[in-house]
Amino acid sequence: MADLIAIAFDDQKKAFELRARLTELQKEYLIDMEDVVVVTKESDGKVKLHHAVDLTAAGAVGGGFWGLLIGMLFFNPLLGAAVGAGAGALSGYFTALGIDDDFMKKLGESLRPDGAAVFVLVRKVTGDKVIAALSDFAGTGKILRTSLNKDSEESLRALFEKQPTPTAS
Repeated sequence: MADLIAIAFDDQKKAFELRARLTELQKEYLIDMEDVVVVTKESDGKVKLHHAVDLTAAGAVGGGFWGLLIGMLFFNPLLGAAVGAGAGALSGYFTALGIDDDFMKKLGESLRPDGAAVFVLVRKVTGDKVIAALSDFAGTGKILRTSLNKDSEESLRALFEKQPTPTAS
């Protein structure tokens, strides 16, 4: 079972930095994410979703390959590639993976203008190492929602909502 975590930031840049850091941690096998999305609210109030993977483009590439292959079997590779790319793009567009887009948009409405939130669907995590790796995000965010147990949620709140310690000069 996956756990949902939503963290809001006043600064959109911080949200994208967190997504990048989580992606690095996934490459180090410290976290296994099913989905990670940055939701931004523009100054005009418009909410945008920034998925880590563009499913439409991925579907078009995969569909184009399979269409070309099937087209070669029937002696018309260009038509096969075109039809395959179109079908793949369409299936990618309608594929819903991970976190529900409507849920993220609804929660995104509560963000302040020019703010952002990171939505993460986590399958598995090495909690202590991930918390340590995210220490430079201390005091920069606010936990909006989680499906974590009480202790794990409090650890996240302690990290993101505490005030950063001043550095000695």
